[in-house]
Amino acid sequence: MLGINRIGELEKIHTPFWYYDTDLLRKTVAKVSSLAAESSIEVHYAIKANAQERLLRIISSSGIGADCVSGNEVLHAVKCGFAPEKIVFAGVGKTDKEIADALEADIFAFNCESLQELYVLDAMASRLSTKARVSVRINPNIDANTHKFVTTGLNDSKFGIGAHEFDALADLLGRCRHVEFNGLHFHLGSQITDIERVYGLECKKVNEIVSYFENKGISVHNIDLGGGLGVEYENPDEYPVPDFGLWFRTISRHLARRPGQRVHVEPGRSLVAQCGTLFSRVLFVKSGETKTFLIVDAGMNDMIRPALYGAYHRIENLSARRRPNLREEQLYDVVGPVCESSDVWGTGRVLPMSVRGDLIAIRSAGAYGQTMSSRYNLKDFAQVVYSDNLYSARLADEY
Repeated sequence: MLGINRIGELEKIHTPFWYYDTDLLRKTVAKVSSLAAESSIEVHYAIKANAQERLLRIISSSGIGADCVSGNEVLHAVKCGFAPEKIVFAGVGKTDKEIADALEADIFAFNCESLQELYVLDAMASRLSTKARVSVRINPNIDANTHKFVTTGLNDSKFGIGAHEFDALADLLGRCRHVEFNGLHFHLGSQITDIERVYGLECKKVNEIVSYFENKGISVHNIDLGGGLGVEYENPDEYPVPDFGLWFRTISRHLARRPGQRVHVEPGRSLVAQCGTLFSRVLFVKSGETKTFLIVDAGMNDMIRPALYGAYHRIENLSARRRPNLREEQLYDVVGPVCESSDVWGTGRVLPMSVRGDLIAIRSAGAYGQTMSSRYNLKDFAQVVYSDNLYSARLADEY
């Protein structure tokens, strides 16, 4: 990941801190933009994955659009350079103020998630003497084979409109006078790695659902297939850029596109996960009766994914690279300082013999890390460091 000289620079910085490799982000964005252009697929970055302004400006400067799930994300996307005509707004619980702000911003589409939301959008657009462009989110009842907390496309999910309401939906669309029907939206879940099977199934189901609405006399001009493309957490350096090519080829093979029909996707994690690392430092090495604990200064307040989902992140001791003659390894439970038993980064991890003050890297942390941080236990927010601007960081305390 990093050369010895750069490790020396990083060891001087106060921990914990977020490190973003802006060169890798630019490389990833350029790759997805090129492949999307070849496949005639429009891309909207999912802001919820990471909302850091500097990263968003890199992404928006490529012409990629934004996928938002709150009114503040819509406003932040506009501030960070995303064109309103490339912004979509999803979410099952949009407030009246969020809807009004997005209507005023004149975004590309609301991804509507219930019949009642469609009714409210129509009524609010009427009061504001405008029209709401709407793509209806459909629940296709497909298992994405991912963690249950990030599976969104099954019948028991809170997201989207199921087949049992299709007739009522078609009828309501015909009665709404202040809604402009844009198309259909789908999303199966997050961290999908079985690309060909899962996205192939999605496309086949989408073909059936599009035909249903067309048979009702409703034209589907846009198909939004959502996001969810997974990343390699175990070997991030071997696969720093996810396989966008396979994803887009799968869509091209299985989706029955009509002439003039626009296709959209909403990657989040796959654009930013690998460019981010959470750096921490060993505070104490503690020998228990059956385990040895490596207690570090980053905790679940900084990144909640392992505590919330049991998520795996590769853990590396970078300081040990500067001790080439010490090759002994040991099993550690790597834990944080927060007063919760779930504040665990990894159990039974094989790491070089570690000592107080060692710099620890928690890899693939660019997505759903900093954006979900809190000040639980009144911990400070970790500072942010960019690969091309290391010297703006606060220097480390002495250990």
